[in-house]
Amino acid sequence: MNKQVRYQHINFIEIESKAKTSVWSCRNNRSNIELGQVQWYGPWRQYCFYTYGHDVVFNAGCLKDIQNFLNNLMQERRVSNE
Repeated sequence: MNKQVRYQHINFIEIESKAKTSVWSCRNNRSNIELGQVQWYGPWRQYCFYTYGHDVVFNAGCLKDIQNFLNNLMQERRVSNE
């Protein structure tokens, strides 16, 4: 079963797991609409959020949740590489 991380307004569902990285779908809790994805960006050597379209709007709380999720993924990666 896919891993899921839930916040107040958004959630992340792991949709692909590779050897060292994963791809996560970011979804709205109320409508379940996919807002974007989180995946590894090699040139920057970190996870990044890729949004869909121009109609996606985030408030400070959602952005904080996305940042928290990205930080947690990076921490897990650092620990797994030790």
